[in-house]
Amino acid sequence: MKHISNKNFVLMLAGLIGLISGIAAVILKESVHFIQHKLHESITLENYLYFTFPLIGILLTVLISKYILKETMGHGITQILYDIAKKSSVIKRTRMYSRMITSALTVGFGGSVGLEAPIVVTGSAIGSNIGKFMHLNYKKRTLLIGCGAAGAISAIFNSPVAGVIFSLEVILADVTIGMFIPLLIASVSGALISLTLLGDDVLFSFKLVDSFTAADTPQYILLGIVCGLVSVYFTRMTYKIEGLIGKVKQVYGKAVVGGILLGIIILVFPPIYGEGYETIKLLLAGKESQIFNRSLFFNNLEDAWMLLAFIFGVILIKPVASALTIGSGGSGGIFAPSLFLGGVTGFLFAAVSNVITWGNVSTSNFTLVGMCGVMSGVLYAPLTAIFLIAEITSGYELFVPLMLVSAIAFSTSSIFEKHSLYTKHLIERGDLIQYDKDRQVLSQINLTKIIEKDLLVIRPEANLEALVDLVRISKRNIFPVVTEGNELVGVVTLDDIRNIMFDLDKRETTPIRAIMHKPPAYVSPHENMQSVMEKFERTGAWNLPVIDNGKYKGFLSKSRIFNTYRTKLIRTNRE
Repeated sequence: MKHISNKNFVLMLAGLIGLISGIAAVILKESVHFIQHKLHESITLENYLYFTFPLIGILLTVLISKYILKETMGHGITQILYDIAKKSSVIKRTRMYSRMITSALTVGFGGSVGLEAPIVVTGSAIGSNIGKFMHLNYKKRTLLIGCGAAGAISAIFNSPVAGVIFSLEVILADVTIGMFIPLLIASVSGALISLTLLGDDVLFSFKLVDSFTAADTPQYILLGIVCGLVSVYFTRMTYKIEGLIGKVKQVYGKAVVGGILLGIIILVFPPIYGEGYETIKLLLAGKESQIFNRSLFFNNLEDAWMLLAFIFGVILIKPVASALTIGSGGSGGIFAPSLFLGGVTGFLFAAVSNVITWGNVSTSNFTLVGMCGVMSGVLYAPLTAIFLIAEITSGYELFVPLMLVSAIAFSTSSIFEKHSLYTKHLIERGDLIQYDKDRQVLSQINLTKIIEKDLLVIRPEANLEALVDLVRISKRNIFPVVTEGNELVGVVTLDDIRNIMFDLDKRETTPIRAIMHKPPAYVSPHENMQSVMEKFERTGAWNLPVIDNGKYKGFLSKSRIFNTYRTKLIRTNRE
């Protein structure tokens, strides 16, 4: 503190967080592949344990998360965005390791989700807790969360540029020039750890064998539209399936139902087992017939159209499998499923195009570009998708089609879905506000902390004389009319009684019930501030009562909100 400037200190922390996130990514990746290797050694075509593995993984995840970690799994990046928006970028300490443990079990035993979101949660939690330990403010804690995410993505894919851009596009809402250097340092640190410990054995990589041909541009344009539509299907099907399995209230019942259904799906469609990168590698290598291995129903199929029909079935069922895995209590993310779905979509598109003689297009190129398209349409992170595929292919040969398909897929998806799968529910609930500084500051105001409770109350059966006595000692001009059960039945303002309060006869004979009136609107302490301000605007009132479960809690004052807003704005700008 004495010899290092704040700026340099943050740079040092960024490097440290990138290193730790990189180590965490390597441990998670190796753990999952170790579990998968041991399980695969015991699998044969007739071995029905293959059917039970996902169920075992989900049950183990539920047991550990409930009794040891005491956490609820789900979409981890969504939770990170919520913590940034609503919890001042303070992430629970247990998340520095909880998602690593649970996702290793879920994915290792065949859950149809990815490791990227869990490792992003791990890296983000490391950044947040180091920032909290060092007593850094909200802005710097948020930046360190982004550093953890950048380091994690960089390490797991060996893609430092994609790591930085993912942080900027998905995690960090306010992007400034000052954020780039810490993110770059964290991302490079993560990549160096990955290269040192894993070498080329990263989660997914591929060397290009075919070059881009400009004559294929019309097919790439059409692929972009198809990827956008597939992205919408993925998003909506995920929400639908998670909603359906969420109706099973018992935790273990949900895990058993989800695990059994997932096992049945994998039994019919083995490519859906785990992350799916092995299937993508087979498609890229021209060994698509091998994706039937371990299928009890489609083994050794030779017919080309049957292969394409099987792949189409995989596209339809993959979102269901991913949603079942997460919805039933498993731990993982949609990052890998979106890449898998995009790769399979791109391959199917190229294969059909070649069969109907539109031209001899490269199936490997379309597989890679399809991965970029669906990822762009699901995550709403087009730049991340472009640079990720460019980096994992070790070159920018496909940069033009990647940009084209990513832009078209994103635009197509945006027509049907305004928000990404990560942010949709948060934005609809008002828990996340993007690209609106006014609403962002407003959302940081804690409504329960600004409720005014100094107003003097009066009973509805009292008379005007009793109210005049309150006027003498009150500093406010509003008097809530509250029953003995603490229920608000009306309000009386000083303006309501000004013309009769000096009439001695009326003071004795006028009941409060006769002069009170209903407030123009009520506020719940659980409402978001945007909704509260809309009520103030609609009614033109300066004060509104707060009611919780029918009980009177106090009043909200527009002037108090404005003062709090100004304080928050000054503090945010200063930070």
